[in-house]
Amino acid sequence: MLIRLLRRHLARYRALIGIVLALQLVQAIASLYLPTLNADIIDQGVMTGDQSTIWRIGGLMLLVTLVQMAFSIGAVYFGSRVAMGFGRDVRSGLFHRVTAFSAQEVSIFGAPSLITRITNDVQQVQMLVAMTCTMAIAAPITVVGGVLMAVRQDAGLSWLLAVALPVLGIGLGLVVSRMTPLFRLMQERIDNVNRVLREQITGMRVVRAFVREPQEVVRFEQVNEDLTSTSLSAGRLMALMFPIVMLVINGSSVAVVWFGAGRIAAGDMTVGSLVAFLSYFTLILIAVMMATFVAIMAPRAAVCAERIQEVLDTPTSVLVPASPVADLREPGSVELRDVGFGYPGAEAPVLSGITLRSGPGQTIAIIGSTGSGKTTLLNLVARLFDVTSGSVLVGGVDVRELDPEVLWHRIGLVPQKPYLFSGTVATNLRYGKPDATDDELWAALEVAQARDFVAAMPGGLDATITQGGSNVSGGQRQRLAIARALVRKPDVFLFDDSFSALDLTTDARLRAGLAPHTRHATVLLVAQRVSTIAGADQILVLEDGVPVGLGQHDDLLVSCPTYAEIVDSQATEREAA
Repeated sequence: MLIRLLRRHLARYRALIGIVLALQLVQAIASLYLPTLNADIIDQGVMTGDQSTIWRIGGLMLLVTLVQMAFSIGAVYFGSRVAMGFGRDVRSGLFHRVTAFSAQEVSIFGAPSLITRITNDVQQVQMLVAMTCTMAIAAPITVVGGVLMAVRQDAGLSWLLAVALPVLGIGLGLVVSRMTPLFRLMQERIDNVNRVLREQITGMRVVRAFVREPQEVVRFEQVNEDLTSTSLSAGRLMALMFPIVMLVINGSSVAVVWFGAGRIAAGDMTVGSLVAFLSYFTLILIAVMMATFVAIMAPRAAVCAERIQEVLDTPTSVLVPASPVADLREPGSVELRDVGFGYPGAEAPVLSGITLRSGPGQTIAIIGSTGSGKTTLLNLVARLFDVTSGSVLVGGVDVRELDPEVLWHRIGLVPQKPYLFSGTVATNLRYGKPDATDDELWAALEVAQARDFVAAMPGGLDATITQGGSNVSGGQRQRLAIARALVRKPDVFLFDDSFSALDLTTDARLRAGLAPHTRHATVLLVAQRVSTIAGADQILVLEDGVPVGLGQHDDLLVSCPTYAEIVDSQATEREAA
């Protein structure tokens, strides 16, 4: 998965990678040339007392060092551009893939896991690319060149390389092989920490209301301890890597000096050659150590790449048609033909056998017990899911044949949990119509019974809204979400229990104000209160995902026992109150 991800997203950076390779090659050659020059200074200058040779070769060494430094800086610069560009592209690809998901795919992965994959997982792979460009590319060049130059200095000591390199490779390989499963587990436990923390922050009021702080502290400590123990296990293995490298480097250096001294005494080697051989030996092992940095990152990056690729390879269940229809034959109409929907692998469908039709100016209300499929039905109209049987038509065209942008521009959705974005009242209201005027915003607020409290807020339309709308009440959030849909002036309004937080008086005023603005649109209204839906043109009654009644209020009281039971229960509750 890692190779596949890198090949896919680094293809556009071939030119920059070529430049990095060229720069790393030059700086590696320069670093390999320095020990030879040092040997020449010792043998031709220091040993003979020739000052001119020392100055001449020393000046050349300084020039080579400057070249090495300049090319090394260039390699780091271009390598960083490759890594940062790679990270940007992968994050962008993940973002566009996730935003194309239907609610079904989002629920499979979960929001905490998707956030971790887009941020932490991408960062791990990006760091691997950066370290590869700055360290790993130069390492094999240095190893191969260093071996050749070391053998050129003295072939008699080259057997030490044949011993040291395999020992180092085997030791590091054993450590890395044990780190891979730990890194996979670590990413999963980061997901768990994100999930628990997100739940606790979002549900802070509930936690405090039920005095569950001690239990939530224990819950967080458990997932935190799981992550800590896994990280410590991986950290202990990582801590072994550098002692192994240093042990091999220092042991090999002692062996080189030991055996090299004997060869110098026998006249088979010069002092300069020994110093150069030791330098090459150290360069080779340091190059292996640099590759170790990459080896540390590779297992974790491989796990992260697998998680990233899993998201990128997951197709959305809501597909864009090959030849999308852009024109609606019957604007403002909604029709459901024997609609059924079930989740993959579920024992029973969520919805089945639903047929109804509504034209412009009509209101279809949907009522039923909790879990009867009311919200799912609205999501099918908005094509947040695709039906598994039957068809949904908006404007006389099957939504699966419509251009999604055309469909969503014709729909005004007020979800069950109204969500406001951080910004101002105006930016939230203009979310569906960026060019809306202030007069249009105030008119929508008037209809949604929100004008008074918005006018009382500091700044009016420019009043600050925090993330999720946490600085306004639940009823105010619902009214602002309704106003947002009204500003868009869609052909189809989808109200998913959008009046639940309103008192009966506000509810009645809002529904009365809505009537003139929905005269040319279809309204699909999910509600729990009978008073909210009693005046609808048709009322669909659902029970366990199956339609058990369709008609007007008075007719259903006689013909539909389920509806009559709902009405009786609410009447009894009001009498008891």
